[in-house]
Amino acid sequence: MAYYAGVDLGATNVRAAVADDGGDVVSVHRANTPNGPTGIAVTEAVLTCLREASESADIDPTQIRAAGIGSIGPLDLAAGAIDNPANLPDTIDRIPLTGPVGELIDSERVFLHNDTIAGVIGERFHSERNPDDMVYLTISSGIGAGVCVDGEVLSGWDGNAGEVGHMVVDPQGRRTCGCGHEGHWEAYCSGNNIPRYAEMLAEDDESIQTDLPIEDPDFDAVDVFEHAGDDELADHVVEQLTHWNTLGLTNIVQAYAPLVIYIGGAVALNNEELVVDPIRERLGEMVFNNVPDVQLTTLGDDVVLKGAIASALTGGTGDRSKI
Repeated sequence: MAYYAGVDLGATNVRAAVADDGGDVVSVHRANTPNGPTGIAVTEAVLTCLREASESADIDPTQIRAAGIGSIGPLDLAAGAIDNPANLPDTIDRIPLTGPVGELIDSERVFLHNDTIAGVIGERFHSERNPDDMVYLTISSGIGAGVCVDGEVLSGWDGNAGEVGHMVVDPQGRRTCGCGHEGHWEAYCSGNNIPRYAEMLAEDDESIQTDLPIEDPDFDAVDVFEHAGDDELADHVVEQLTHWNTLGLTNIVQAYAPLVIYIGGAVALNNEELVVDPIRERLGEMVFNNVPDVQLTTLGDDVVLKGAIASALTGGTGDRSKI
């Protein structure tokens, strides 16, 4: 029996899985992502998860033929590391990954991707249709995409292709993104930024009635979606989110001409009727060429982990013919 491993490294959690040569998961181990003191602590957490997943599968890590890693970024592919991750403390400047993982499993076949690229690899591997031209989009705490065109997964020279959340959708730049630049898609529609955007819209029109707890320090995106349909401000926010999300997807469609777009991430998965359905309804009004099929990811919260496993199985492509 041949074994393969996948790692999903996020800002909050790290998960490692061991799978058989058909991609079926044998074991999974999860841990909290350390907040320091340095990036080595995060590396050690990844290695510990892989060791624990291997132990649960009753194998030695050296029996793993290849590993895939779907990770937060930005990446330094040449070094096989994360470089100054945006969503972890500033003391974590570099997280080595491919070298230490390769040493643990005694294999040079370690494939590192940002999380959304791992997502599209997973969707391609598990899809029953249109596997060569597709996009995986996440709308979560941040926004990003993995893109496959003509059977080629686009990674970029440094591994950071698909940072579509940092496309400018608002040339007036009324919102500043967490990256420090203005008018980015993520600044309006990501889970972390929706509450701030709601506050801005409330200030723009003080006549709008609302029961949203916008003064509460714990006010978050969940409050907006829970009040939608019963609150004037919440409905206004959802309408504006639909506008920006549709504009962002239009740009993706015009750039890459996918046949299908899978959408994941907590914001979309938990609010399909308010986030995904309106995009489906309006995309045809904005797209110049063929309108793709837009649907929720078929892999749920496991899309990155399953994509990492698929990467290990297929040499980083998600193409089943590579097995």
